[in-house]
Amino acid sequence: MYLSCLLIDVGDNPDRPRPGRLWLRNIYHVHQRLCMAFPSAPRRADDADFLEPFDPQHFGAGQVHVVRGSHAGFLFRIDPKPGGRAVIVVQSAVRPDWEYAFRNAGYLLACAPQAKQFHPSFQVNQRLRFRLVANPTKKIGTLSKDERQAKKEGRNGSRVPVRPEQLHEWLARRAALAGFLVEQDAVSIQPGYVYVKKPNGDGSHDDGKKPNSGRRRSVRYEGTLTVTDPATFKNALVRGIGPAKAFGFGLLSVAPVS
Repeated sequence: MYLSCLLIDVGDNPDRPRPGRLWLRNIYHVHQRLCMAFPSAPRRADDADFLEPFDPQHFGAGQVHVVRGSHAGFLFRIDPKPGGRAVIVVQSAVRPDWEYAFRNAGYLLACAPQAKQFHPSFQVNQRLRFRLVANPTKKIGTLSKDERQAKKEGRNGSRVPVRPEQLHEWLARRAALAGFLVEQDAVSIQPGYVYVKKPNGDGSHDDGKKPNSGRRRSVRYEGTLTVTDPATFKNALVRGIGPAKAFGFGLLSVAPVS
């Protein structure tokens, strides 16, 4: 696997254009640009300077809209930095081609992206600092197969945000399934939202009719965890935690406890 860091040029003068800051406001555009780091071989060969318009069919084969794993897919997260700066952390199964992805959009970056290989391994009872931006939701209105057929509904339920008082519980449940325990008294929780607006969508609501437009509940968890099942924990780290991973959720970052 690979870990990449992209420092974004958000600008420091409100009287001048700040395209990096505007770009980060729509997570759909961020995801689209990150997909461009995985061009197909024919696209790279036929359009080396990235002059042709973006076409989803030419990017991300085996890496986009797939189940994340050690050989496929990527996760990302936008982290704020001191001084109003921002960095995008990307965890990918294969090495991304950031030079190609930003060939026609270098103005979004404050410096050249950094990428390095990542070989995680863990031990039972290992304590780690962690950071996770998640989309804590629960599913309601789930129908059985017979009920869906009777009502002629293809959609099986919908996701709604969990209540604020359930945010700790949501993480604890996910942790139990992912091979770790969270030290509840050492976890900070920062709720917020991310905004998604696809072309031809007004993004004004998120009622299930436009599943890719609107706003998503975002919760930043930071604290300390203890590994209980190394294999399960590694698998969870590789695949991500929770839903809406295409919108910058689910990437679990860990570091040794100092």
